[in-house]
Amino acid sequence: MYSLISVAVFSVFFLLLAWYWQKRHANAGIVDVAWAFGMMFAGFLYSLTGTAPLFLKVSLGVLTFFWYFRLGYHLQKRVFNESEDGRYFAMRLAMKEWAQQGFLLFFIVQAGFVWLLSLPFWAVSQHTDPQIYFVIAALVIASFAFYGEKKTDQQLAEFRHNPENRGLICCTGWWRYSRHPNYFFEWLHWFSYPLMGWGGQYQYWLWAAPVVMFVFLYWLTGIPFTEQQALRSRGDNYRLYQKTTSMFFPWWPKK
Repeated sequence: MYSLISVAVFSVFFLLLAWYWQKRHANAGIVDVAWAFGMMFAGFLYSLTGTAPLFLKVSLGVLTFFWYFRLGYHLQKRVFNESEDGRYFAMRLAMKEWAQQGFLLFFIVQAGFVWLLSLPFWAVSQHTDPQIYFVIAALVIASFAFYGEKKTDQQLAEFRHNPENRGLICCTGWWRYSRHPNYFFEWLHWFSYPLMGWGGQYQYWLWAAPVVMFVFLYWLTGIPFTEQQALRSRGDNYRLYQKTTSMFFPWWPKK
């Protein structure tokens, strides 16, 4: 219970620091960086304080640390070296003189999401009788998802860094088969936690993790905002991309 309280307090404090940073630098993209590192902290703390056997706590700690450290590091490079993400710039324009108050509320809500979405980590850390084969399967899925998300981020970064591609759509690599392959692999890795917790007291509740993450990515905080920004910045090029390429699940493009 103390670990749950600690994560809640840390998340609020850390996101408030991130809000203060964006106030000084006019770049709200820092919220994504803070969210990723907040999730990393939560997974690490739960793996230290849980009641699960050592091999499960180590597996959980290694998975959450490397997954969210890589994500946070990747995002902070973009935030510190590029202008504000178009999604947050559009929010800033829409809120006008109330931008700082609106972002303060937004950052606090994100702190709540850190606590809420890290609950599967806590549930796994309480599993006292894990099944090794399910844990191995979870790590295999997580490793594939890690490779996939890292690869998609690299492919997009290489495309964006080429000046000749300015205003164009990345249709190479995984981006040929999905408009949001990074979100797909993010979602895929969430199947690791119900497998790790299989046989424990929270085994059925843990299956809510990939379901909730799918809802967030597909309908709430992920794809809708990204698609809106892509249409604003790339117009008809992106509309054509929408017609030919799967939105989420990788699939062969339409001709």
